[in-house]
Amino acid sequence: MDHQAWLDRFHDYLHVERRLSPHTRQAYLRDLRKLMTYCDGAGVEDWPALDHLHIRKFVADHHRKGLGSASLHRLLSSIRTFCAFLMREGEMKNNPAVGVQAPRTARKLPDVLDVDQAGQLLSSTGGDVLDIRDRAIMELFYSSGLRLSELVGLDLDRLDLRNGTVEVRGKGGKTRIVPVGRHARRALEAWLARRSTLLRGETPALFLSRRGRRISPRSVQLRLRQQAQKQNLPGKVHPHMLRHSFASHMLESSADLRAVQELLGHEDISTTQIYTHLDFQHLARVYDRAHPRARKKRGKQDLQN
Repeated sequence: MDHQAWLDRFHDYLHVERRLSPHTRQAYLRDLRKLMTYCDGAGVEDWPALDHLHIRKFVADHHRKGLGSASLHRLLSSIRTFCAFLMREGEMKNNPAVGVQAPRTARKLPDVLDVDQAGQLLSSTGGDVLDIRDRAIMELFYSSGLRLSELVGLDLDRLDLRNGTVEVRGKGGKTRIVPVGRHARRALEAWLARRSTLLRGETPALFLSRRGRRISPRSVQLRLRQQAQKQNLPGKVHPHMLRHSFASHMLESSADLRAVQELLGHEDISTTQIYTHLDFQHLARVYDRAHPRARKKRGKQDLQN
């Protein structure tokens, strides 16, 4: 089979066996089409002819074009996964992407709201049905640390207000059950009492648009930004900032990294560990304000080291 035929089979594998989302599958294919274009120009006629030198040159070319470290890492991850699939299918004898590394850069710490800012955002009021819906959305984000895709994908039957839990379908189709706090429960009860006023026909979606359909990620982003502006919060507040704030505030209070990993649905605990750096930033700021011998403000680099 030619290059494209193997990409088509790989897409089917990601869809049927790995059960990855359309967004994730398309991201893999975008990366691999770049590799396919490179192979056509380099005279690599079939995938078994691809070796680690080709991949090194491919990564180096994209690095020279200005592709960032995170994007290069993702590019390599896509190639490794594809080559592992080709090995499984007997098309390759070894994985030429193993051992090829992208340049390292410092990991950017996520933006978070502090506890007061989160409280300020969630103090928004309004009797309009959309305001009531928005309040429930924001409370659920902050209460349970959901991803945007997880929240908009929620159906009514996944929510159990009596027990204060919600069943979430996360990355890779994996499900987890997370708690729903009392403030979020009250906000959700208020929304469910008014949900029928937006309903058009039958839909299982928990959160509806003004047209009665499942709310879109873009609508959630815009409405959250508007609510933040009403509360005079600085910067651009986005859904993932509430997830980051949830994780950071949980660690400040509990220091239980493993529990926060489970709540967030992280497969690798190293992904969760970034919030320990945020926690140290908080402690360092308290130290600088309170300790009589704190003569100078800590720089950004000091906080990350």
